Amino acid sequence: MNTLLRELLSKYQARSKEDLKHAALEIIQEIVLLGLSKSDFFQKAVFYGGSALRIIHQLDRFSEDLDFSLMEKDVNFDIKNYFDPIQQSLQAYGFQMDLNIKEKNKISPIQSAFLKGNTQKHLISIFPLESKLSFSSNDLLKVKLELDTDPPSGASTETKYLLNPLPFSVKAYSLSSILAGKIHAMLCRKWKNRIKGRDFFDYLWLLSRGVPVDLNHLEQRLKQSGNLQKELGLDRNALLELLKNRFAELDFHQAIIDVQPFTGRGYDFSIWSYELFWQATRTSLRHS
Repeated sequence: MNTLLRELLSKYQARSKEDLKHAALEIIQEIVLLGLSKSDFFQKAVFYGGSALRIIHQLDRFSEDLDFSLMEKDVNFDIKNYFDPIQQSLQAYGFQMDLNIKEKNKISPIQSAFLKGNTQKHLISIFPLESKLSFSSNDLLKVKLELDTDPPSGASTETKYLLNPLPFSVKAYSLSSILAGKIHAMLCRKWKNRIKGRDFFDYLWLLSRGVPVDLNHLEQRLKQSGNLQKELGLDRNALLELLKNRFAELDFHQAIIDVQPFTGRGYDFSIWSYELFWQATRTSLRHS
């Protein structure tokens, strides 16, 4: 089994210990998806967000979390019911990791869980490293799983097929609905005092591929989060105005600090600016 994992790791051409850790985490994410695919999970839920873009569509940045959404609201749904197939899949590939629910202080439709395992135990034994790339004994491989049990309406879904570690299928949001989610996050995400530049990176990536925004799904997201009055609609001109104002106030330096550790060394952030984002938005969304 270690031979298979080494083959999977080799495709990443890791040059540093962070590269190698990201590669290992992505393999763990794929194994988790494989485990879920062997249950009825994707009959009820869909995969979306940055990791869906990375794993399904080859987004050129690493994503830490696995984001899922139910297809229909179900307050009684419990992600813990799917811990067994996840653990069975991980153990089949030699990963012995802890999987626990994140307890929350307030009621929320979002269920969260953390998968954790010691980096040395799980990585160095599989892929021997030079001493200069060794990890500390308390370094952890961590993957966060989040599930929305009260999803906004209007999203479109599709079945996608993955080949690693074995061929299997998942149900995922379409790129247009993922773009709607990214725009909602850009406009509304409250992330303490920081800016999640990863949302803005993904947004540009989607625009560069000519993905049209799912305006209906975005409208439903904005209404559900209280950022658009229920009696109002959202047209393209109104969306352009919202985005223009957001880019005008954005601290691009802080956005770059957030996303840079998750991207390749060749990406040029020096052009990130109001002008770049507004021109890309005006050109792409107006005609999508």
